[in-house]
Amino acid sequence: MSQPDLHLRTVAGLAAGLRQKEFSAEEAARHFLARMRQHEALGAFLSVDEEATLAQARAADALLARGQAPALAGVPIAHKDIFVTRDWPTTAASKMLEGYRSPFDATVVSRLKDAGAVCLGKLNCDEFAMGSANRNSAYQPALNPWNTQRVPGGSSGGSAAAVAAGLAPAATGTDTGGSIRQPASFCGITGIKPTYGRASRYGMIAFASSLDQAGPMARTAEDCALLLTHMCGPDVEHDSTSLDMPAEDFTQSLGAPLKGLRIGIPKEFFGDGLADGVRQALNAALKEFERQGAALVPVSLPRTELAIPVYYIIAPAEASSNLSRYDGVKFGHRAKDYADLEDMYKRTRAEGFGPEVKRRIMIGAYVLSHGYYDAYYLQAQKVRRMIADDFQQAFRDCDLIAGPVAPTTAWALGAHQDPLADYLADIYTLPASLAGLPAMSVPAGFGAHGLPVGLQLIGNYLQEARLLNVAHRFQQATDFHLQTPAGF
Repeated sequence: MSQPDLHLRTVAGLAAGLRQKEFSAEEAARHFLARMRQHEALGAFLSVDEEATLAQARAADALLARGQAPALAGVPIAHKDIFVTRDWPTTAASKMLEGYRSPFDATVVSRLKDAGAVCLGKLNCDEFAMGSANRNSAYQPALNPWNTQRVPGGSSGGSAAAVAAGLAPAATGTDTGGSIRQPASFCGITGIKPTYGRASRYGMIAFASSLDQAGPMARTAEDCALLLTHMCGPDVEHDSTSLDMPAEDFTQSLGAPLKGLRIGIPKEFFGDGLADGVRQALNAALKEFERQGAALVPVSLPRTELAIPVYYIIAPAEASSNLSRYDGVKFGHRAKDYADLEDMYKRTRAEGFGPEVKRRIMIGAYVLSHGYYDAYYLQAQKVRRMIADDFQQAFRDCDLIAGPVAPTTAWALGAHQDPLADYLADIYTLPASLAGLPAMSVPAGFGAHGLPVGLQLIGNYLQEARLLNVAHRFQQATDFHLQTPAGF
């Protein structure tokens, strides 16, 4: 049967339609595969295998027919190309891993597969998740569907672009310093980074191991709650940083009233660097929370400005260590012409890594080197603890914190030629990442040039359910999350 509006349905709506037999999983998969072909120029996908997708869809249909279907049976989803997958290549958007196929699925991938989700393919991103615009992909930049002359954000830019354009109802992303929240903001969708350790990092290609965390990206908070429920849970056997605590159903608290909720407003998040259009959209969103009975409470995060130098010491340091495994020996790219083993290492890494990855490896190696470790890396770790303490001080006066995701809306493709401009754009997302706190982006209106603006919500540890409920209540009163870019 024809279902021309399937791409406008939420994950929850698709799951319900499949169970009620309004359409089959194969029909849903074919619908999204056709849209992916139609909008291939958006650059959202790096790898598509239609037969593999349709095989999963038919298996879901068989489960649905027998009445044995799990919660997400037949729902299409796409994975950021940072998660290893058996049935699709995994490149981390790098020439270093071009054509690589993993012998296993990442835990997040396998858990969503166990829940019945059907994989549409692998999504574009910045190389090894290093970037804020998705222009560091070794293959092609992803484009923002709201304006294809604008960046979709990064590093999960392909994920955000695919969901915003209706090429996938939901996607996985990773967030090291804002890589779920910032592209979600730029593309007008919802995305959440859970507490560090909530989702297993097993099979997630490492950038900075003490910061990397997986999360869902979708149109609605309800969809993110549904997906996160199946993504999270202990995996201590494979990931030593995984929290050994039972999985939680994040959908259970959706719809709770906001009366009496205290929302902290950090003065440092609303200073001179915030664009007027972003400020206006956020102020209107905060008024809606007040209308629903929440109270706005002034708080301070005094070390916010230190988050950028701290992050860009710690993250490159960990990256330089993690990426040392890409040496041309066991897997991935190997230089063809070399004189000896050392020359092979040098040529392989020079050929395989892109400019931004090389830049961060060199920064990381420098700050970890003898004579600089104490001055840079150890000092950065001490300030990181102080940033986390700032949040705990603020949470004495509030239940969650609200503010911008980024200082501006999405910038033009040719802008920010200086890498520092990209780094500075992470000012509002880095603090929560350094503290390991859950944080999300919620569509909150439109700013300059009619581009989406995201509202950032930050909770205390393990408070994902509260964040998702607050976002859900906001989305019940507004329609920003339902608006779609023209032509898609």
